[in-house]
Amino acid sequence: MKPLVMSIGGSIFNPDGFNFSFVKDLKNVLTNLAKKRDIVVVCGGGKTARNYIIPLRQAGVSEKRCELIGIGITRMNARFFINFFGEIASQHVPASMKEVRNLLQKSNLVFTGGLRFVPASTSDGTAAGLAHYFNTDFINMTNVKGLYTKDPKFKDAKFISEISFKDFNEIASKIKYQPGQHFVLDQNAAKIIKQHKIKTYIIGPDLNNLVNLINGKRFTGTVIC
Repeated sequence: MKPLVMSIGGSIFNPDGFNFSFVKDLKNVLTNLAKKRDIVVVCGGGKTARNYIIPLRQAGVSEKRCELIGIGITRMNARFFINFFGEIASQHVPASMKEVRNLLQKSNLVFTGGLRFVPASTSDGTAAGLAHYFNTDFINMTNVKGLYTKDPKFKDAKFISEISFKDFNEIASKIKYQPGQHFVLDQNAAKIIKQHKIKTYIIGPDLNNLVNLINGKRFTGTVIC
């Protein structure tokens, strides 16, 4: 069975300090799922990354350095999960896709953040690249239930349950990239998904919904296909 590749946005597990309840429930869910298949979880940087990047950008620090700071935060978050999950998970934060594959030969659950530096990319791009590497689908968990026609805080925003690779890439490409940005999936991920036709699911933080999706049951979210 192909590995399950998923990304979890920092806005879910660390909106303003770690969401202990979510992380504890996630541990229960992934522990059970890992008994049946390999799982790779890519951790986002979230608000923590933005808290570092914004003042650096204001101080005139280069975008590349800001991106490297963001990668470091995602890897720190991965280290947090490794310690929280304990021996259930691989105890190493990988630095390449090959290393992820090697770690899966010893453990069914691998946490990672960003891998090598890729310009104009976030942890979403890392996760999409891993999905391509393992020739599997991609699940992205964020703080909204899926893709909308506009920011869901607006009452006239409409939920999009399904969208083509081409149309999603067009939406993402219209957004100007910034390190630490907050959108359901970044521009680089959108390009990878389109190029390799990676079926992608965008879902909210409901873990029961995640289990339903993995088990082929009815779920709430956006499918990019």
